[in-house]
Amino acid sequence: MKISNTIWVKTLLAGTILFTGLPAVTPNQAIYAASSQVTVNSSTDVTNALYTSLMNRDAEITLLYKGSTSGLKTMLQNAFENALEKDPYTQYILDSYGLSWRQNAYSARVTVTMNYRETTAQTGYVKNKVQQILSNIVSASMNDHEKVKAIHDWVVRNVKYDETYTRYTAYEALHDGTAVCQGYALLTYELLKEAGIQNMIAEGTADGELHAWNLVNLDGKWYHLDTTWDDPVPDQGNDVQTAYYLLTDSQMKQDHKWTKTYPAANTTYHSTLDQLIAAGGPKTSVYQQLEKTLNYVSTASESDTIRSAAGLKSQVQAAQTAGKNAVTFRYNGSLTSLKNDLRGLSSVGVKSLSYSVKSISSASDLKVTLSWS
Repeated sequence: MKISNTIWVKTLLAGTILFTGLPAVTPNQAIYAASSQVTVNSSTDVTNALYTSLMNRDAEITLLYKGSTSGLKTMLQNAFENALEKDPYTQYILDSYGLSWRQNAYSARVTVTMNYRETTAQTGYVKNKVQQILSNIVSASMNDHEKVKAIHDWVVRNVKYDETYTRYTAYEALHDGTAVCQGYALLTYELLKEAGIQNMIAEGTADGELHAWNLVNLDGKWYHLDTTWDDPVPDQGNDVQTAYYLLTDSQMKQDHKWTKTYPAANTTYHSTLDQLIAAGGPKTSVYQQLEKTLNYVSTASESDTIRSAAGLKSQVQAAQTAGKNAVTFRYNGSLTSLKNDLRGLSSVGVKSLSYSVKSISSASDLKVTLSWS
């Protein structure tokens, strides 16, 4: 039997942004603008002009900068980064950009070229499709907790991981039905944003490979959400995993790393749901169902915990009888003992197995998600 956890290794954060300014210094004389140029007088003006151009998906813009050109290169680079940060979606569909300029001490003529992974028409397709999807999966009676789960599940069920590593955008995720992590994160970002839920795209590495995912703000608390790693490979159709659903920084850091500064995610979603249930109200049953779906098992629920190879076999056999090829459960033991117990599943007809393991908050047990063929 082949045992592997490589199901969770999904790579490629595409769209390297390059700064390629090559200044050509002119004689010490004023550089006059042509009618097609945009005149700017400060770094803020440059940022705003670049942002407008990016939103228009312009391939090129020329700026006439009037002011001191000391530190021009650094100012231009910072202005471009600031413009991109205003719209994370565009930031991650910009494939590359280049800057060239002619300058003297008091002015500069700057040309910026931009290459995109998504056209204006394709971005329009994404926005229209996102609205259609939300009209089908989100209702006025749902709160943000319900909306996030509905969006997460839709993405996992309807997008397949692109094992050719050639599709990076939300457009490709929707139109072709497949994308790498960047496409997953972009589509999730747009769905959440359109649903009124604050979120951002996070980037870093996962198991040493470049990766992108989302950070979501629910009731003032931030959580990590990785729709890519919750989607098994090979694709399992309607099967939805939740091993990377609304995690804390410490939970995410078990196999994800990042160097950029993001809002701290330090509250477990399990404890959040416990508090919401304890508070009561019309959504109590919703939160209880979420706890069940996410397999949040209380440390007191000893009867539900698997402790041996025999118990693991019984769990998998029960899932097979129900027509399933995936299961999530609580395991009492070390990672080493779990791996040894997994090897015994060959006797129940499991040939290829993938798994994900997470520590359970406030307990020494493990939350294990298995999928098999």
